[in-house]
Amino acid sequence: MRTVLLIEDNISISENVCEMLELQSYIVFTAENGRVGIAMAKEKLPDVILCDIMMPEVNGYEVLNELKRCPETAAINFIFFTASTEKKDVEIGLQMGAKGYIRKPFEEEELYSTIAGCFAEHI
Repeated sequence: MRTVLLIEDNISISENVCEMLELQSYIVFTAENGRVGIAMAKEKLPDVILCDIMMPEVNGYEVLNELKRCPETAAINFIFFTASTEKKDVEIGLQMGAKGYIRKPFEEEELYSTIAGCFAEHI
């Protein structure tokens, strides 16, 4: 089964997304901030990471940078998951190596198709 690590500091969003993904047969791990998310990514080695950008302590850009520096986590599919509507934020994230960018609020199908797109590249 495919695994997803959701790094999100908003508990209600985290619970909602977790439930949606579990209904699609994903195994989901959650982290409440970037620092915990980095540790979980290194421990669990998920197939995909969904990560908020604006979080206390360690933001999403810092999470991605840290994971790209680590050989064990560098190839994990990384998708930014944020409320930011700035086009430059999307460009920065994609230039850093993110595979996708989901803006909140989002449609369920957008979530599913963005994650599925990560797997389609490996077929």
